[in-house]
Amino acid sequence: MSGESLFYPQKMGRIIFQGMEEVIGRSGVDSILQLASLDALIQERPTARADKTFPFETVSLLQSTLEQKFGPRGGRGLALRAGRATFKYGIKEYGSMLGLTEMAFRLLPLSTKLHSGAKAFADLFNKHTDQKVRVEEGENKILWHIERCPLCWERKADEPVCHLAVGLLQEALYWLSGGKVFDVEETACIARGDQTCTITIDTIPLS
Repeated sequence: MSGESLFYPQKMGRIIFQGMEEVIGRSGVDSILQLASLDALIQERPTARADKTFPFETVSLLQSTLEQKFGPRGGRGLALRAGRATFKYGIKEYGSMLGLTEMAFRLLPLSTKLHSGAKAFADLFNKHTDQKVRVEEGENKILWHIERCPLCWERKADEPVCHLAVGLLQEALYWLSGGKVFDVEETACIARGDQTCTITIDTIPLS
């Protein structure tokens, strides 16, 4: 796969920036960009356009540079928080298109909402980005398999590193369930040599 360029729409890049800026501030993001030699993005952030021109390499570099600057643990915590913030901006942008903000959807039973929501999110990535997601349903579990992942694109690591996706899904579940907390864990990662980046979601809430 290496050498092939894959992309998010500009506005998804923008949403990631909004989430990161909420957590570490604009100057914090600027320092990450400087460290990552992405100086052009300091001058001009991604725009709200739908064209697929925001490279996976940039998404991955933003994540690895967070860890470089704040250490593996600090970077992981910030990426989780940025993922949660990213969801809020994402739902504003894509919520009505997904049908998730309709009253009829809000009134569905929780398990139906989780399964329909997971499918709708996967469809969003599969139709509008070069990211590929496959949802597998098990006993009290949803497995979110990212088969082509921007977060760890061309990275090598000893443990799963797609923390932004974990934070995004944590917040999605919190929002879908009206404030319940679920166990969400990345159990496989392409950066570690696994076939997919798999995030395992326990569908029974912790609280």
